[in-house]
Amino acid sequence: MSEPLTSDVVVVGAGVVGAACALYAARAGLTVTVVDRGPVAGGTTGAGEGNLLVSDKQPGPELDLALLSTRLWSELAAELGEAVEYEPKGGVVVAGTPRALAGLEDLADAQRTAGVTAVPVPADRLPDLEPRLAPGLAGAVHYPQDAQVMPALAAARLLHASGARLLTGRTVTEVLRGPGGVVRGVRTDRGDLHAPAVVNAAGTWGGELAARAGVRLPVLPRRGFVLVTEPLPRRIRHKVYAADYVADVVSDSAALQTSPVVEGTAAGPVLIGASRERVGFDRTVSLPVLRALAAGATRLFPFLSGVRAMRTYAGFRPYLPDHLPAIGPDPRAPGLLHACGHEGAGIGLATGTGQLLAQVLTGAPTALDLTPFRPDRFPEEDM
Repeated sequence: MSEPLTSDVVVVGAGVVGAACALYAARAGLTVTVVDRGPVAGGTTGAGEGNLLVSDKQPGPELDLALLSTRLWSELAAELGEAVEYEPKGGVVVAGTPRALAGLEDLADAQRTAGVTAVPVPADRLPDLEPRLAPGLAGAVHYPQDAQVMPALAAARLLHASGARLLTGRTVTEVLRGPGGVVRGVRTDRGDLHAPAVVNAAGTWGGELAARAGVRLPVLPRRGFVLVTEPLPRRIRHKVYAADYVADVVSDSAALQTSPVVEGTAAGPVLIGASRERVGFDRTVSLPVLRALAAGATRLFPFLSGVRAMRTYAGFRPYLPDHLPAIGPDPRAPGLLHACGHEGAGIGLATGTGQLLAQVLTGAPTALDLTPFRPDRFPEEDM
């Protein structure tokens, strides 16, 4: 005798990606249960800056997903109002040398062919965009499509709008599989949840959840710190970062990398990043990293040297070896779908990921080709 279904879909993970999967699945007519061992946005989402970026992506599958997601975020912001603190402030990528500027402009040329709006900014026009930038920069590119949300609020609001059943404080201990290996739900430390589809939106723990279904997905944590200043009147208008940030994003290095990323927020504090390093789940505060972040920020905006840093926090980006997320059905476990491995772009890519998963779940044509995101694309030795 078969067990009664808990819902049509169980989404494991109550971060912003899981919330978006729940929202679009529910809007496609499916009943959804979301389960998480912690609170809503208790993992990577809660430690994020809320960036919705196209500026840092090379032409290809991830940029296509970012453009889809940017449009969907704009639509949701119009629908949900100020609940997600959506701010279409745009991004400014600056170059310190003529050589760096030439590379940045080459990237912008390629991005334009994919649908990105990228506006060259000569050095003498930079003060028009950001009056407090350091003098002597070679130039920049302005990306008006870049935006920001408050990530924890966004995850909570999307979950609420989905109407999904939300179960927090429950650890998934096993992905249940029946005859032929077909997925039939999950086992938690507080009982079983039965469904014909399970979505792995577990972020940095996506590899562990995949293993509990008997499949391999080489997700690794990549640590990053953010400095948060005292509240200020709005002095930084855009998300501003140095051109070398793009190279750091796509780097395979496990070693520490830092590049200045600075942005103001609606609430007043300035957020300062970005660092990347693979150190497992070590949350130890690193003073050398924080000093490097502060030094990079003051090189871009000298006025910050007189501003107090009030706190710092660390988060772990869910990293996959080819820097593309795993999105879609796993042929090794029929009924298991993945929506994880977005690294530092999960908040920005959440909406597109959620829509794509809903299209797969309902048998609709997908808005993008999912082949580059196949979860079984990695050889076993990548684990």
